[in-house]
Amino acid sequence: MDCLFCKIIEGAIPSKKVFENERIVAFHDIAPAAPVHILIIPKKHIATMNDVTEEDDALMAELFTVARQIAKEQGIADTGYRLVNNCNDEGGQVVYHLHIHLLGGHKMKALAD
Repeated sequence: MDCLFCKIIEGAIPSKKVFENERIVAFHDIAPAAPVHILIIPKKHIATMNDVTEEDDALMAELFTVARQIAKEQGIADTGYRLVNNCNDEGGQVVYHLHIHLLGGHKMKALAD
């Protein structure tokens, strides 16, 4: 498999990790779109949100638990942050390994209603 995030998980590509356990790794984005921009990914390769199955429910819940924890550690939990998952090409997905962007550290513009 030629997946960028799988190579980061394996340690073949370096990253600035902020969290890691048996199921999840989180690291700073190399092209940040906000003062705090951290990617939270499952170690299990899941290409897109459309590929999540019921057996992944606990893993998906843990991704959000880790996101909350990191937001607190980064000092943005109280001021606010955004969690984003892009799915497929028209959704803006670039790396086809499910991931959540944790963005914060400044005022975010409201999304269109």
